[in-house]
Amino acid sequence: MIRTAKLVARKDLRIELRSRVLAWQVLPFGVMALLLCGLALGPNAAGRSHAGPGLFYIVVTLMALLMINRSQAIESNKGTKASVATLGLDPAGVFLGKAAALTLEMWFASGVLLVGTVLFLHVDRAKTLVATPSIAVTIAALSLAGTLYGALTSSQNSTVTLLPILALPAFAPLLIAGERSYSAEVYGGGSQVWWSLLLIALVAYTSIGVLLYGVMEES
Repeated sequence: MIRTAKLVARKDLRIELRSRVLAWQVLPFGVMALLLCGLALGPNAAGRSHAGPGLFYIVVTLMALLMINRSQAIESNKGTKASVATLGLDPAGVFLGKAAALTLEMWFASGVLLVGTVLFLHVDRAKTLVATPSIAVTIAALSLAGTLYGALTSSQNSTVTLLPILALPAFAPLLIAGERSYSAEVYGGGSQVWWSLLLIALVAYTSIGVLLYGVMEES
């Protein structure tokens, strides 16, 4: 399983490095969306508003949907599916590999967005750094959930429109916990409860994916 996960993760990351879709399409979209959020708040309100963490996660979600569709598009090719079937790759390893690759890509994209959050939304830089671990866990949980729902919708002709309808309700608790944890670090408050929810979600989605990914991909 681990060997399969490494192979799949390397394959997805290699394809992404060659295509540069993340760098030239998804990231510019995210930065522009975050900039528009800052413009909507206005220069005065941005410095006093507590909306920064929430707006950050909204843009992260939009980027995640694009990247999940991109990740599943790689597997939807008939040649790729035939190769996976011929090689007899462990579905659990495929799930872990795709989720790991997506997590790394999302961590990179989120790092860029955090810089934009500091610059455009005037969120405190030092406190944002303190909140980085909770953000990393939230992104990992989103990537695991996204990989699951991407597999569930990959066989549908309307994948692009169906994925948000199915995935956003599952994303909502993660986004709430992530935003609350980020806000607690920046503006004060308890973050232990939200940390616990994020860790539970991380373990739960990992377990579900390992057990059911193959079934969901074939459905």
